[in-house]
Amino acid sequence: MVVQANAFSYSTDKKTEDKKKEDRIYLVHADSLMFDQYQHPDAQRLSGKVQFRHEGMVFDCDSAVLYEKTESFEAFGHVKVVQGDTLSLIGKYLYYDGNAKLLQVREGVEMRHRDQVLYTDSLNYDRMFSLGYYFEGGKLVDGQNVLTSDWGEYYTSTRKSTFNYNVRLENPKFDLTSDTLHYDVATKWTKIVGPSNIVSGKSRIYTELGYYNSGTEESKLYNRSVVYNDGTRMTGDSIFYNKLTGIVRAYSNIEYEDVKNKNMMTGNYCWYDELKGEALAYDSALVKDYSSPQDTLFVHADTLRMYSYHIDTDSVYRVLHGYFHVRAYRTDVQAVCDSLVANSRERKMTLYRDPIVWSGSRQILGEEINVFSNDSTIDSVYVQRQALMVEQVDSTHFNQVAGQLMRSFFKNGEIKENRVDGNVYVVQFPMEKDSVLLYQNYTETTQLRMFMENRKLKRLWAPAATGSFYPIGMAPADRTRLENFAWFDYIRPLNKQDVFVWRGKAKGTELKPIIRREAPLQQLKKK
Repeated sequence: MVVQANAFSYSTDKKTEDKKKEDRIYLVHADSLMFDQYQHPDAQRLSGKVQFRHEGMVFDCDSAVLYEKTESFEAFGHVKVVQGDTLSLIGKYLYYDGNAKLLQVREGVEMRHRDQVLYTDSLNYDRMFSLGYYFEGGKLVDGQNVLTSDWGEYYTSTRKSTFNYNVRLENPKFDLTSDTLHYDVATKWTKIVGPSNIVSGKSRIYTELGYYNSGTEESKLYNRSVVYNDGTRMTGDSIFYNKLTGIVRAYSNIEYEDVKNKNMMTGNYCWYDELKGEALAYDSALVKDYSSPQDTLFVHADTLRMYSYHIDTDSVYRVLHGYFHVRAYRTDVQAVCDSLVANSRERKMTLYRDPIVWSGSRQILGEEINVFSNDSTIDSVYVQRQALMVEQVDSTHFNQVAGQLMRSFFKNGEIKENRVDGNVYVVQFPMEKDSVLLYQNYTETTQLRMFMENRKLKRLWAPAATGSFYPIGMAPADRTRLENFAWFDYIRPLNKQDVFVWRGKAKGTELKPIIRREAPLQQLKKK
């Protein structure tokens, strides 16, 4: 047993001794070697094609000083370090600590790893962690990507890098500046931290936290990032942007602004195609039109969709579609309907299915309402089929005009004339000078012209007409309230916040279309 123990002890000691030899720095070659035991007793001076080897790494230089006790050396001249066929370093000075496995390379440093090259004047490389880092400015070249910064580190094992202070990533397709940047060479994904800008052609991205892929030009942006593109701006808590496809998807507290046309779309989800100029928003979707110097128009719908036409020409125009539970508010006009279409070229907004428009004490409704604008102010309103205009006189009396087609014309935002055609019915309560109502007028005609001044009726014209005057309270019910009469004040938007609160018509007060808008499909009988 004693012999076996001694044999085992000898075997273990030999392996340990062999391992220590492997760990030591090995001098492969030097043309000359000098040793001065008085001035430098712990150092050997080497010159002429000096080469060292240590744990798979080969060091070449013009001259060197070897410190055997500390397992370290200094290298001078044309310093070159090679490890395998993937990593090499060059410089003019090197200090290597074999125990810590740390290289300190200075002056004209180049570190090459696979297809990447790192340039700097001061580089430390930690072999324990496969980590190279610089601290006095440096540049990493990865194909068409060129990254520069004041401080940076690069892991050769994972091919991941981090850059800090005055960071810039240049590419023929874009230019990125940031405070902190994490870059994955293998995937081309970049993590951006701190105030950062990405510029590519007419597009610019601002973010303080995000990810960018230089290969696919995809972006994942967080923390209220902003995407600018040719006069438009999109802001959101989270934005996903693909430059190649032009698709932007944004989530939570979204703002899409067209600065040139002075309008903005908001919501909690927004999709935008910058190549086609199409946008979609829902979940608290809202459009703000601030093109009028007097006031801003707010339009809400369950879903808002915008289309752009001739986008790359001077004749570009946009069409906005709003679907379901549409509500609009401006201080001088309010509206509700099921859906709408707004055309910037025609300066027309069309309201469909039970539309109602209010202005002051007036209410207009019909099957379809078209609102035309001119120089950011209302120009005219066309109401088609079952048109009804109601004006509140007091809490119980209402002036009413009904017809098949109603047109209102405005000047400087004030109504100047109303024209009504086709089965015209009029209920009017003339106000005396002392604001007393004495009688009521009921009229039936084929046409009607009402001329307004200061929003009050100045003159009325009609061809052959039939009518009656009644003392207040003496007219039959069907001549006091017209067939489709309803006062929808409870539906009217009260302010810009109220557009988000849907209030539908009371049951039984909805308009029933009197014409079929589409031809029925032909049904072929089977023989």
